[in-house]
Amino acid sequence: MSKFKKIKNGVVYSTNLNFQYETNEDQINFIDPKNQKLTIHIEKKNRNGKTATLIKGFIGSKEDLKNLCKLLQKKCSSGGTVKNNSIIIQGNLREKIIGILEKENYNCKRVGG
Repeated sequence: MSKFKKIKNGVVYSTNLNFQYETNEDQINFIDPKNQKLTIHIEKKNRNGKTATLIKGFIGSKEDLKNLCKLLQKKCSSGGTVKNNSIIIQGNLREKIIGILEKENYNCKRVGG
């Protein structure tokens, strides 16, 4: 029920044939990969001692973020997920991920040691 109200802004029914529903979903415009400023981190904390590579700073829709995650998983032959608007790839694959992102024309930066 809350999803319906969120999308339709509280309008349930209208008899006007020309009525257009107003939505309150935030539409994020597509940003060219060259204008993205992605940061690549290595994280060992909270992963049961295992290393993970974090990609932060992506601006775009959740669908685009998931597609980028799937691409990185496939190219790295590793597992991963999307969480808190960042991509988490299992393993210390920072150099490989930077190479893949540069081939896809993303602007990325190595962060940390």
